[in-house]
Amino acid sequence: MTIEQLYQIYQLHPSVQTDTRKLQKGDIFFALKGPNFNANQFALQALEQGAAYAVIDEVIDATDERLILVNNALDTLQQLAKQHRKQLNCPFIAITGSNGKTTTKELVHAVLSSHYKTYTTQGNLNNHIGVPLTILTVKQDANFAVIEMGANHLKEIESYCAYTLPTHGIITNCGKAHLEGFGSEEGVRKAKGELFDFLRAHDGTAFIYKDYDYLQTMSKGIPHIYTYGTKGAALSGTVKNSDPLLEVALAAGSNISSLQTQLVGDYNLPNVLCAIAVGKYFNVPEEKIKASIENYSPSNSRSQMIERGSNKIILDAYNANPSSMKLAIENFAKLNAVNKILLLGGMMELGEDSLQEHESLIKLIQQYPWKQVVLVGGDFKKVTHPFLYFDRSIDAREWLQQQHFENTSFLIKGSRSMQMEKLIAQSY
Repeated sequence: MTIEQLYQIYQLHPSVQTDTRKLQKGDIFFALKGPNFNANQFALQALEQGAAYAVIDEVIDATDERLILVNNALDTLQQLAKQHRKQLNCPFIAITGSNGKTTTKELVHAVLSSHYKTYTTQGNLNNHIGVPLTILTVKQDANFAVIEMGANHLKEIESYCAYTLPTHGIITNCGKAHLEGFGSEEGVRKAKGELFDFLRAHDGTAFIYKDYDYLQTMSKGIPHIYTYGTKGAALSGTVKNSDPLLEVALAAGSNISSLQTQLVGDYNLPNVLCAIAVGKYFNVPEEKIKASIENYSPSNSRSQMIERGSNKIILDAYNANPSSMKLAIENFAKLNAVNKILLLGGMMELGEDSLQEHESLIKLIQQYPWKQVVLVGGDFKKVTHPFLYFDRSIDAREWLQQQHFENTSFLIKGSRSMQMEKLIAQSY
């Protein structure tokens, strides 16, 4: 079966699923496989649950015309996404970066969707499976699609661009993330820069945070560039207040004087300015830009402010790397609060730099006075430090529940595998 023929089936059944637990009647089920799973064995179950078709890449001992055998189910999913993308004429905005890409994606979507029909990546579906699945959710009524792209090795963003075909792109920043796969910060820039390479070769447009010289260098040669930053940009603004929620003052490129966000931390300034810049570029009315950003409330363990009794908790526990940890700790140190407690989980995917990066973080922590510092898991176990340590977040939670803190501020942050949000999963 050709991709064109499969696309005709998709047009009749325009909903794709890779997980039988989420399957809806009429879906096309793609039987993907990996090192620890093989969904081919669930293909017949998917059909029994109501799937219209099941795309498989292993021969199944069954005769059913709804089984579609292909060489590679994942490749076919991506090719189908490209075929669908080619039928859509709206701008596709791709967003990647070491830190802030999901928050930026959410803010950009909030701004655009206030005025246009806009589709976007749901949650964190930003990998080789999530990106094509996202594309396949975009309908013909779309005015915009906002696609988040994550990566932990070279050529990954390049592969996403091949079927996403972005017309516009944003690299939030390039920091110390996934060093195990990228090798170095230079490797990070090369990998993230694959998005700019695509835009450069296809008459694309890039939104650039002008404060980062390396982004200006990386974007050279891209035909169309729109800048945002703290000064000298098409859209410029600064931090008006960030204790604890970020308030932004606009200086140029907008008639908005200031806006109050529900995001913690001045490190979210570039994310907010980016969303405003995109809105201005695509002629979203300024009152809608302001309202959509001010009304956006994070609920995904990113830059969340949570109040429990007299205590305040900054929950930024979806992920962590040396760059984001440093920003979060420095921001927390600046807050006007008396009793501050750090609850930090280990940082993953740092390769041979891991011990050094954890040691550097210990040195940073020691520069500030804290009421308490609690470290959890990862390579915090292997480095020397004077702080309280637990192997697991649930162990740290038990300790926390026994303390009965009052009038205290907490910063909770760590890599995804540390599951630091479990610290407050139950009331303490």
